[in-house]
Amino acid sequence: MRVALYTGTFQKDQDGVAKTIYRLVDTLVGHRIDLAVWAPSITEGVDRGFTLHKVPSISLPLYRDYRIGMPKGIGRELDEFRPDIIHITTPDLVGRSFLGYAKRHGIPIVTSYHTDFSSYLKYYHLSFLKGMMWRYLRWFHNGCNATLAPTRRVKEALEGRGIKNVHVWSRGIDRSQYSPKRRSEELRKEWGMEGKMVILYSGRFVWYKDIDTFVGVYNRLRRKYDDRVGFVLVGSGPREEELKRRIPDGVFPGYLTDGDLCSAYASSDILLFPSVTETFGNVVLEAIASGVPAVVSDVGGCREIIEDTGGGIVAVAGDVGSFLRAVSLLIEDSDLYRKLRLKGIESSKKREWNGVNKKVLDIYDRVAITG
Repeated sequence: MRVALYTGTFQKDQDGVAKTIYRLVDTLVGHRIDLAVWAPSITEGVDRGFTLHKVPSISLPLYRDYRIGMPKGIGRELDEFRPDIIHITTPDLVGRSFLGYAKRHGIPIVTSYHTDFSSYLKYYHLSFLKGMMWRYLRWFHNGCNATLAPTRRVKEALEGRGIKNVHVWSRGIDRSQYSPKRRSEELRKEWGMEGKMVILYSGRFVWYKDIDTFVGVYNRLRRKYDDRVGFVLVGSGPREEELKRRIPDGVFPGYLTDGDLCSAYASSDILLFPSVTETFGNVVLEAIASGVPAVVSDVGGCREIIEDTGGGIVAVAGDVGSFLRAVSLLIEDSDLYRKLRLKGIESSKKREWNGVNKKVLDIYDRVAITG
């Protein structure tokens, strides 16, 4: 089988989408799929066992770490590759070009839904575009043979918007990386967190991650527990300098990858992740696999991770008091903390990537036969 895969980013560890697609590529190569990947942003030297095409692009005006692909030369490259399946992960201009090519040549199309773009609009004062965006997404996804959603709730939400042929493709975890064994007292000492309960944020420093709720919880935890708690914020983004001003005693290790990121998780005690825009929330799964209970919002994909694993507490979206109560409970109730921690670790053992990604292979086989 020859699979052409288009993704909005193939920059290693850039975000949860990139991590997911990297793991999917590993699985496809391991199953001897003849694979070609197109992306506007790539990490050089990773194309072992598959072909990698860098798409012409321009940087996003509001977030220059991300790029918008331009559909130039795509048809010629697809003609040369001759795919049996086209998989589109981003419904942008290039994704639309892949969709059009597949339609013209009668090639089955799978698309996967990774980003809740419509939920970002209010953070940029563009809510009036929501109806138009959903009309486009409905047209795009219904032009494909199958849509893959990361959780049951996202599947139901997409179906509620009139999108058909939706299937759940969850996410996995590499337990050789994300493990309680990565905990480092030396790192905690470097942070200045000896004897403290470390509250962790991991992700992009952007409006749509509900950073304001995190800051609100920080202020109230600081008043309640004083120096018994400490705060570590891993990541980068346009709100970084603002966050450093608002959380002056926080530790900001920067954008971490590989072993450094794994050690940061395992060396923390609670993940506080209030985002309401996640379709899944890889950071939550990474935390609980590392032995760190998570407190998440009841809106978005993170809630389902907690419900399925038992590795944390769900709080009311945007409600600082609700998040404060959840974090306080984990700080004060050591028995509950240990219970949730062990549940998270045990449940992560069942989420090996190759097993999770078999769903994608099954869908490929199905659409290749039925169209």
